[in-house]
Amino acid sequence: MYVAVKGGERAIENAHAWLAEERRGDRDIAELGVPQIREQLGLAVNRVMAEGSLYDPDLAALAIKQSRGDLIEAIFLIRAYRTTLPRFGVTDPVDTARMACDRRISATFKDVPGGQVLGPTFDYTHRLLDFKLAAEGHVPDAPQREVDPAPVPHVTEFLNNEGLIEDAPRDDSAPPDLTRTPLEMPADRALRLQALARADEGFTLSMAYSTQRGYARNHAFVGELRIGTVPIEMDIPELGFAVEIGEITLTECETVNQFKGSKTEPAQFTRGYGLVFGQTERKAISMALVDRALRWEELGEENVGAPAQDAEFVLYHADNIQATGFLEHIKLPHYVDFQSELELVRKLRREAGISATREAAE
Repeated sequence: MYVAVKGGERAIENAHAWLAEERRGDRDIAELGVPQIREQLGLAVNRVMAEGSLYDPDLAALAIKQSRGDLIEAIFLIRAYRTTLPRFGVTDPVDTARMACDRRISATFKDVPGGQVLGPTFDYTHRLLDFKLAAEGHVPDAPQREVDPAPVPHVTEFLNNEGLIEDAPRDDSAPPDLTRTPLEMPADRALRLQALARADEGFTLSMAYSTQRGYARNHAFVGELRIGTVPIEMDIPELGFAVEIGEITLTECETVNQFKGSKTEPAQFTRGYGLVFGQTERKAISMALVDRALRWEELGEENVGAPAQDAEFVLYHADNIQATGFLEHIKLPHYVDFQSELELVRKLRREAGISATREAAE
């Protein structure tokens, strides 16, 4: 806490009280509840969970309310709270082939086993303001839907069966935990994917967009985008087998990218991958494109100097909490630093003035 002048603590207390008043708003209007935020602002909740690295819709909704809708501030609150939680163990890797899909689309094949499932999406809306929502009118019930619990194979498996796409890179060693260990370079793919999963959505989107505009060799198709729930299992040593402890909603994107080949190896498509908490498909697609751009070295490609190919640039600037902290600290008191530079500038001006006077006299 900065207490740079007399009465600073009281000023800060007053600022907190004013903030609480602004957060509440007009008291003639019903207060917004955490359940309302959780159920009706679900996409904002999903982003806070994903970038906060904590899957808890209620806490994410509370953070959004506390931050007055500032999602980066809400993400900050969630990350800070996360550091106070004990860790009881590590769950098994999720099997997204077992996902009960609410949405599953492919831009590479029209007819896929299990079918194309459009799900809840803005893709086909007209982007016109719906004034019925302002009138708080009745919202028609959605048609009855059934989610097939049977495993749905990934679309890229069809390409893999013919050897048309590279095998999914595998590394069975335990990956480092970015939430406990600071990011270090060089970063392997597992660590890069962790960083991208909780990276700022806007930054990741911009990096992905840059690859599409030619700032990396990255022409991509969405092989598959799926959103749904997957079971979470944890091994219990006393039992000797895994137990399902719950379900979470995930968004997964696999991209099919430009092919590579050589005199000794036939041409194959390459892959990009994104996996994010909740329904966060823009982020998952962006993540997959950036992941593919960062793989240039392992695929033996040329680095054309594109920002999205520079792992150090991407990963060190993708975290919105680090960026916010470094950016916003400059609005806090820096009186001593500024006064020293101010005196230096005055001294330089005085010396320059004396020199100019001497030159004029000569």
